[in-house]
Amino acid sequence: MSKVVRVAVTGAAGQVSYSMLARLASGEVFGPNTHVILQLLEIPRSVNPKAMDALEGVAMELEDCAFPTLKEIKVTDDPLQAFDGANWVLLVGAAPRGPGMERKDLLTKNGQIFVGQGKALAARAASDVRILIVGNPCNTNCLVAYHNGKDIPAERWTAMTRLDHNRAVSALAVKSGVTNDAVTCMTIWGNHSNTQYPDFTNAKINGKPATEVITDRKWLETSFVPQCQERGKAIINKRGLSSAFSAGNGALDHVKSLLKPTPANDWVSMATVSKGEYGVPKGLVFGYPCKTDGAGNYSIVEGLQLDAFGKTKWDLTLKELLEEQDAVKELLPS
Repeated sequence: MSKVVRVAVTGAAGQVSYSMLARLASGEVFGPNTHVILQLLEIPRSVNPKAMDALEGVAMELEDCAFPTLKEIKVTDDPLQAFDGANWVLLVGAAPRGPGMERKDLLTKNGQIFVGQGKALAARAASDVRILIVGNPCNTNCLVAYHNGKDIPAERWTAMTRLDHNRAVSALAVKSGVTNDAVTCMTIWGNHSNTQYPDFTNAKINGKPATEVITDRKWLETSFVPQCQERGKAIINKRGLSSAFSAGNGALDHVKSLLKPTPANDWVSMATVSKGEYGVPKGLVFGYPCKTDGAGNYSIVEGLQLDAFGKTKWDLTLKELLEEQDAVKELLPS
């Protein structure tokens, strides 16, 4: 194996990362002929004495798997070391919402973390780096990191809406009695939050418009859309913990989609730095339908139309993202 890829993961001892790391190391994502160097970041012992210990335990487990494709594991609490030479970066770690904390407070607290990470990435990542922000609120965390790491081109920064995409695909498949692979052309517009719009009007089931297969418009508007928007909360209510392996799976699906060309009759959902597509203000990190070329690059699918219901939902998610941008404006260098 002559090819080597360096993969940095933050929040690497957390639940989501724990669900991903073995799959990243095993050859599943980058292939059986590529060696993987994992560069794993956690918070310093001075902040949380247990975090680095937990990460060292995770590294021991990875060693014990003896994956042929795993070349090396590095554990650190220094972003500069974690991002050094990294080709792929998954920013999973983010500050959780605490008791009594307003959304604006959470945005500011996380924004400060992603200021430093954006700067560290610009200073040390590989010239071909691709970055996925998973830690929530991921769109605006991506916005902050990108603005503080602008030496890295805008098209290298993405935020994860693939978990929402997968949830929407599954919900349509279950309702219509088909397998998941029969559902194509799903789009998650806007924010990875409960304002997202899972677009059933442009989705297809076995090549037919989803609205022709599922003719119950009331279900689509009043059950399907809120189910997708509130799925994370529903899982917390059942499990007592937030989505972990489904979130990790969404992140890996996102990376895999960048490494494999999108089929001609389909697309995937990603939040990207807008260039003004669909009238979204330039620079906002907004969820779009995207096609990929298999070399880490994507293009936004143009020309989709929304009906009156969809446009109302689309406007709401755009409004929320603009409000989030305003909440962190002091962290965005001009």
